[in-house]
Amino acid sequence: MLQNVNLKRKLTRDEYKRLLPDWQQRVFGLEKACWDNGVSAVVVVEGWDGAGKGAAIAALTQRMDPRGFKLYPITKPSPEERRRPWLWRFWMKVPDRGDLVIFNHSWYYRVLDARVEQETSEVEWQQGYRDIIEFERMLADSGVVIIKLFLHIGKKDQKKRLRAIERDPLESWRVTPADWERHRRYDEYLAAMEDMLELTESEHAPWTVVEATSRWHARRRVFETIIAALEAKLGALAPPSEVAHQRAERELDLRVASELLDESKLEQDDEANGDEE
Repeated sequence: MLQNVNLKRKLTRDEYKRLLPDWQQRVFGLEKACWDNGVSAVVVVEGWDGAGKGAAIAALTQRMDPRGFKLYPITKPSPEERRRPWLWRFWMKVPDRGDLVIFNHSWYYRVLDARVEQETSEVEWQQGYRDIIEFERMLADSGVVIIKLFLHIGKKDQKKRLRAIERDPLESWRVTPADWERHRRYDEYLAAMEDMLELTESEHAPWTVVEATSRWHARRRVFETIIAALEAKLGALAPPSEVAHQRAERELDLRVASELLDESKLEQDDEANGDEE
């Protein structure tokens, strides 16, 4: 599946900046409509190290009302969590009525990292598929919208991105030896990811594979997938898209004006300080 994904799809940065206000305003309006109508949603963001999961989530939530969503970054289970049924820590994070919950990594840790790194036995991670399917089915039967995104990049691109992050003094802390070890085992993770996507695909919790070589294209796919899923769930309760577009146009005008003011102020400061090009 992943080997057949077209990773050459692109979107220019200028086009992304032009479209972003529309997407953000639409998500904000849908978030409020979900809150008003008691519609809950879960967004699962999985993918490779360096694929841009955190940046996509940041763009998604930048204009959202923080009262209406929660973000959970998922790592290895704690000693306390290991003493409980493995899905317990995720049941504790399911959304209240009207809330939207975003998972940066999720219960799929069980059948990815834990499987490849042999933190669980084969019997346990095989059982994990059945547990996940039942878990998501129970959420869907309770009316929760489940949106699952997988950000995909190639091995060469991942290496290039990890090296670029390491060269940045402010960002280098993000790359750890464990990241490089996972990169070395790219093919093992690829096999586990293929199984994960195939065995946990369902009508009520479908996967969207996001082509993430172009970060701007990846974010467009993230926004469009979430918007489409929430609109489908809300139906006639979804706010008119024209309202979001009008607000986005006003916001874009304000952004342009702000950038022009910033540039003008820099020029005045340069002149005052006697700076020359």
